[in-house]
Amino acid sequence: MMEKSFDDSMHRYGRAFSAVAIVLMLLVPVFVAFYFKTTPNMRGLLAGLASICLIYLPSSIVEVVTYAPMLGTGATYLAFITGNLTNLKIPCAMSAREIVGTEFGTKENEIVSTLSVAVSSLVTCGVLAIGVLLLVPLTPVLSSPVLQPAFSMVVPALFGALGYKYFSKTPLVAVAPFVSMVLLCLLVPAAASQVAVLVPVSAVISIAVARLLYKKGKI
Repeated sequence: MMEKSFDDSMHRYGRAFSAVAIVLMLLVPVFVAFYFKTTPNMRGLLAGLASICLIYLPSSIVEVVTYAPMLGTGATYLAFITGNLTNLKIPCAMSAREIVGTEFGTKENEIVSTLSVAVSSLVTCGVLAIGVLLLVPLTPVLSSPVLQPAFSMVVPALFGALGYKYFSKTPLVAVAPFVSMVLLCLLVPAAASQVAVLVPVSAVISIAVARLLYKKGKI
């Protein structure tokens, strides 16, 4: 009864805050339109929405299906409201889970995920605030050609270190998505920058290969 009540409250608050976040985001273009006393061309607006939805709507659905079992109810709502799941929220939650040693699907893991995502969100806001204040004084340093290669490798280095722990545990499962993504990026170089597409596609490949190997008794 307590677990059900907790889940119900998480869904209730999560849906409410998700609705508030959507309304606030939509108010930005509305206020811009009112301020400049203009309205967008409906044909262009619909064409832009259609092109965006074709790419991001399927990947968004797959992201929810992929990440929700890892995060739990509360952390899922919080992560999708605050955003930046791939770069910050998921690595933070996975690292916290490894440190504590919780299992997917348990209430302990949900609590750890919620706390880690919440702390990550607060730290992100703090870092952004400091970055805004120091943006002008640090511009010469941040724009230095010496540091540019390091900035471009931050995300690959983060996911390389984080992913190795899981790849080493189930190398057979990791081979198929790794080879598929490498071949895709080599054959279609433009796909290398489409993270929103690569992540759900590799997730589907991983799940399919894992299920096949499980049925054959390989894992």
